[in-house]
Amino acid sequence: MADPQSSAAPSAQSVPFAIPADAPSSGVIRVRHRHTDRFTVVGNHLVRHPRLSAVAIGLGVYIQSLPDGADVTVRTLTLRFREGEITIRRALNELVAEGYLERRRVPLGGGRFATRTLSYDKPGCGARRRRTPAASEDVQDPEPAPAAEHTPAPESAPAAEHTAAPESAPAPAAAHAPAPDPAPPQSSVLHSPAADILTRLRTVDSRLLLSWRDVLRLAPGVEEWLGRGTTPAQVLRTLTAALPPAHVPIHHPGRFVEFRLSALLPPPLAAVPPPSVTDGPAPLVNCDGCDRAFRSHDPDAGCADCRAAA
Repeated sequence: MADPQSSAAPSAQSVPFAIPADAPSSGVIRVRHRHTDRFTVVGNHLVRHPRLSAVAIGLGVYIQSLPDGADVTVRTLTLRFREGEITIRRALNELVAEGYLERRRVPLGGGRFATRTLSYDKPGCGARRRRTPAASEDVQDPEPAPAAEHTPAPESAPAAEHTAAPESAPAPAAAHAPAPDPAPPQSSVLHSPAADILTRLRTVDSRLLLSWRDVLRLAPGVEEWLGRGTTPAQVLRTLTAALPPAHVPIHHPGRFVEFRLSALLPPPLAAVPPPSVTDGPAPLVNCDGCDRAFRSHDPDAGCADCRAAA
């Protein structure tokens, strides 16, 4: 007699997944699951980014899944993952370069500043503004919602990729087109002698590569050096002297140069005499010894005969 337990149908958990007949003959076969809670919608522009490393993509997805106010410093991420601090820092810099993260200095008052980290679901999604003055509701596009609990996609699209952001209805291109990456302004400051000195720092040491924003911010400090009688060669030599060893990275070259411009600022040169004193013929003065008139810039000087006799 057969065992009733052995003849019973196996549970759903013990049944292996059956490969569909229409599955591709090679490559990965995705076994999809419809999430109803604890999931995050991430754009394919991040998870399939052609230039980001695997660590940077993983960190980008992890940061987008966190709520507002979560700590995403290098120390915290190093404690969370098994990668080292240098790898984590390099991956964060990749996300900053591609526009997924932004480090912004916020003034706290009293000369103090704090660095806030902004995470963008898509680069440029928080910088779009509508310019139509007639529409009162077209003031600013809403900020991206925090990557937390999301409403699941409808059952009518089971084959859709769960990592792709849901497509919205067609809208005017001016309102929903992604803002392009900002380009350097055609400012005269970027072509000034001060900007040329800041740009040439990377030719001395590649760690002193400055962005155009840093050049615009630091150019007034270099102009103050030039206004105090220093030459461009002196400024360049002072800013690049006694740098850290080559194996030590300079994580914030803009702040590094800003500190040197402030701490090593030379004093101004002494004022030169007025042109009326040094230029033109010397005035006539009388010698105190013989009362002879002669020309001299020193009113107390004696004539040549009196000086020889003395």
